[in-house]
Amino acid sequence: MNVPYLDLKSINLAHQDDLKNAFETVLNSGWYIMGEQLLTFERNYSTYNQASFAVGVANGLDALILSLKALKIGAGDEVIVPSNTYIATWLAVSYVGATPIPVEPKWETCNINPELIEEKINSNTKAILPVNLYGQVAEMDKIMAIANHHNLKVIEDNAQAQGALCNGKLSGSFGHINATSFYPGKNLGALGDAGAITTDSEELANAIKVLRNYGSQKKYYNEVKGVNSRLDELQAALLDVKLKYLHSETQERQRLALIYDEQLKGIDNLTLPQNAEGCNSVYHIYQVRTSKRDALQKYLTEQGVGTVIHYPVPPHLQEAYKELNFKQGDFPIAEKIAQETLSIPLYPGMPKEHQEIVIEKIKGFFY
Repeated sequence: MNVPYLDLKSINLAHQDDLKNAFETVLNSGWYIMGEQLLTFERNYSTYNQASFAVGVANGLDALILSLKALKIGAGDEVIVPSNTYIATWLAVSYVGATPIPVEPKWETCNINPELIEEKINSNTKAILPVNLYGQVAEMDKIMAIANHHNLKVIEDNAQAQGALCNGKLSGSFGHINATSFYPGKNLGALGDAGAITTDSEELANAIKVLRNYGSQKKYYNEVKGVNSRLDELQAALLDVKLKYLHSETQERQRLALIYDEQLKGIDNLTLPQNAEGCNSVYHIYQVRTSKRDALQKYLTEQGVGTVIHYPVPPHLQEAYKELNFKQGDFPIAEKIAQETLSIPLYPGMPKEHQEIVIEKIKGFFY
């Protein structure tokens, strides 16, 4: 029996009647961009995320870029970013002309280490861009304290952690502005590309609305040089359906993760996910770490178990960032994470027998 890493088809077919009704509503409306479906989803998502405003955009990368633009961060500025993250975090900083300044993660959580941030702050530093990686919140309360002390802005990247908590506060509600992706594989996934920005600042929300729509509030009248990055009516309607099920699907992810925790604990040379104190995870992925990662992945593939490496090459070693002159060894924790991590199957609706096979095969490899 083959066990897929992720089964998006089954996740979405579980809601097919609601999704089809949403599609028909949009089709029959005759209005496909910037309409009632977008406004409804923005209102519902801001309520879910305990933020005053939500603004839908085309994708997660645009959400980060427009957040930086709204904060007027650009050429000559520096933005502190994690050394361990998907490259989109760095790309957004580069696209506005600023420079990404990497900070190592904590080995235990894989999220940016707040204790290392201050040493990277200088007169050019304008913002911190922490990422809630793998489904758990970064230590955002500590990061916000540092930012407030140094008068810096915080853009919280919440693409992987909708619904996670840190000391009782929701991910995506900490930063001055918060960006998220609804890429299909995310916990709240669209049926295509989509993204959003949340904030408690009406000024920033209005700035994003102008920037996403060619720099215009009124058609043909352009206040600034904007872009075309609008969350369309269809994706907004589909996301609004899936938002209703996010809490129950999160509970399912956490239930499956607990089974892995209980069944895989104590295996020598296998590290399981760990949360920072006061923070939990919504398990966008369930990631294990071992010095035998490549051999484990090869074995599981041969046994019909799908896996993914998040992420095999850290941003500082990517060809795209060769101009920054980073080399192997500059960020050893990020590099070790890249060499040792493996994501194993976990998703809402995952059959019990599939998880049992994953556990059996992992134990079989180590024992």
